[in-house]
Amino acid sequence: MSLATHPARAFLPYPDVDVPNSATGPLQGLTFAVKDLFDVAGYPTGGGNPHVLARSGIKTSTAPTVQKLLDAGATFVGKVHTDELAFSMNGQNYHYGGPYNGAAPDRITGGSSSGSASAVSNRLADFALGTDTGGSVRAPASHCGLFGIRPTHGRISLEQVMPLCESLDTCGFFARDIATFARVADVLLGADGDPLPAKPKLLLASDLFELPTPEARAALAPTVARIEAVFGKAVPVDVADRPLSDLYWAFRYVQGWEAWQADGALIENYGLQLGPDVAGRFAFSKGVTQAQFTHSTTVRNEFIVHLGRLLGHDSILVLPTMPDIAPLRSAPMESLEDYRTAAAHTLCLTPMSGFPQLSLPLSGRDGAPLGISLIGPKGSDRSLIAVAEVLMTALV
Repeated sequence: MSLATHPARAFLPYPDVDVPNSATGPLQGLTFAVKDLFDVAGYPTGGGNPHVLARSGIKTSTAPTVQKLLDAGATFVGKVHTDELAFSMNGQNYHYGGPYNGAAPDRITGGSSSGSASAVSNRLADFALGTDTGGSVRAPASHCGLFGIRPTHGRISLEQVMPLCESLDTCGFFARDIATFARVADVLLGADGDPLPAKPKLLLASDLFELPTPEARAALAPTVARIEAVFGKAVPVDVADRPLSDLYWAFRYVQGWEAWQADGALIENYGLQLGPDVAGRFAFSKGVTQAQFTHSTTVRNEFIVHLGRLLGHDSILVLPTMPDIAPLRSAPMESLEDYRTAAAHTLCLTPMSGFPQLSLPLSGRDGAPLGISLIGPKGSDRSLIAVAEVLMTALV
């Protein structure tokens, strides 16, 4: 069966093109999928929108991050769906539908790296590349029971990748197991310049643990205890330096301003037909003023300083990844939008700071996964994954 016709609906129905890879390397024997924002020679880049796809043409060169994986011996198996222009978090594309969640088929994958999470959770690829602007790796990682990272901003190249928000976009990746995840991390991240200690201090994000539903909090509580059993008692802290809603709105204004700069002319000049939810987000984005963007940038810079002081060089923050397990695929759009807004209050902290966040598939309820996250100091990406390796070994 072709991956493009697999019932998971993760892969795009592009013609198969040979994408050469090295015969040897640290990722030899692993297969990977690529979100359809990354250029791959021989394929178009559609960005989840048929008009963008029609304008793309066939790319003649491959994004450096994809090429790095090929050079390390990984085998490319196809391009996968994304939410439209990467401006959503539900994984349900108005034009193409939604891929299926391999861990909970009756529930959404989350997005916008929906196809990436679907491909890995359905065991159609060993790992997959995604992007994370406001939660597009972390949300599907939590929903699909995967390891997923939003790296330090700028740590992994986004050259030849369709942008959404220049100062918020990052390249992340997914895997089902920590061993595979660490192998990919070694290739894409390399070593940290200022690594965390072997046993970092734990901080518990008290204000963020107030956000999940009561059922999700109950599911996360024993997971926190398991982490503390390995690394010691966590010190409760309030992460936000002001009302969390202020950080949320600052994020929305920065995201909106930059999204319109990236895609506004494309949308208006070519009359792009957008799904109602994405169209609404771009309408909001068009209305963001320079004053709102400037003020939000100030809020952002102050929060970066605050979080840097909180974490120092030796601490990691434990927090929920999402407010609950994935909503049902049958949930109405209004319900999904409410869930997206609630999730963005938790997810906005690392886009606002540029610090790395790793979601671990350690919780769940009602038969569906629920992630828990670690945030580390800027540049501590590989150290965070090393912490996860120790934790997963201890929990076996």
